[in-house]
Amino acid sequence: MRAVLNAYGRAVLSQLQARMLLLSLLPFVLSVALWGVLLFFGLQPLLDHLHGLFIEHDLFKLSNGWLASLGLGMLKTVVVPFVAMLLLLPLMIMTALVFIGVAAMPVVVRHVGGRHYAGLQQRRGGSLLGSAGTALAAVLVFAVLWLLTLPLYAIPPLAVLLQVALWGWLTGRVMVYDALADYASVAERQAILRRHRWPLLAIGVVSGLAGALPGLLWVGGSVMAVVLFPFLAALSIWLYILVFIFTGLWFTYYCLEALAALRVEQVAANAAVMAAE
Repeated sequence: MRAVLNAYGRAVLSQLQARMLLLSLLPFVLSVALWGVLLFFGLQPLLDHLHGLFIEHDLFKLSNGWLASLGLGMLKTVVVPFVAMLLLLPLMIMTALVFIGVAAMPVVVRHVGGRHYAGLQQRRGGSLLGSAGTALAAVLVFAVLWLLTLPLYAIPPLAVLLQVALWGWLTGRVMVYDALADYASVAERQAILRRHRWPLLAIGVVSGLAGALPGLLWVGGSVMAVVLFPFLAALSIWLYILVFIFTGLWFTYYCLEALAALRVEQVAANAAVMAAE
């Protein structure tokens, strides 16, 4: 785990640099602008649709009894807006991830590679299309699992553990591809994923803990979250973007170091073969 901790320390130092902090501004502005328009035109229709579903399927009675049994009866007046927020959260994650992938990850990889791995050959085993496909597939799976597990928010500790697991999988799936797309060949990327499975999972899980924080802002102050929804939405988007950028730095440092070590091993192995011949 020393390599994981070394990559973490280097990511922290890079994250604190002005360039990395400023890097969050463009994805944040794009995300807030997009969601400002979507919420202005779509929030009330969504609330009306959910309210109709609750009436049609008698869900108010079910939710009121459920909340009362958990000692959360005060939430029955805001249950529809709260469900709407939980439905919107994975969509906000998706847009933040897309904007980070387009506007930030190429800068992150160039920053890390140019400063610390200038001698590392770029074999370009990935592509923009492959990155987009990987991210889209991962986000779709994430969104489906998020929707299927919404009832578990009635048990906050379980919801937090679930978020951590989902974030760990999502970040690992997306960030490793982007970190190695320019530098590693397809075979090298597959070798790193195979040999470093557990350290990469550890990075994803720790990142998942950080990724759960914006969701806790919504769940922890449920009533106030409804009242302050636009402000909490903007704050959540900004936090997600910061988490994504830091996670990208952490994965990039770890993956490029692993790639450099793999190539040293390959050179040594080739030299040994030639010597034996």
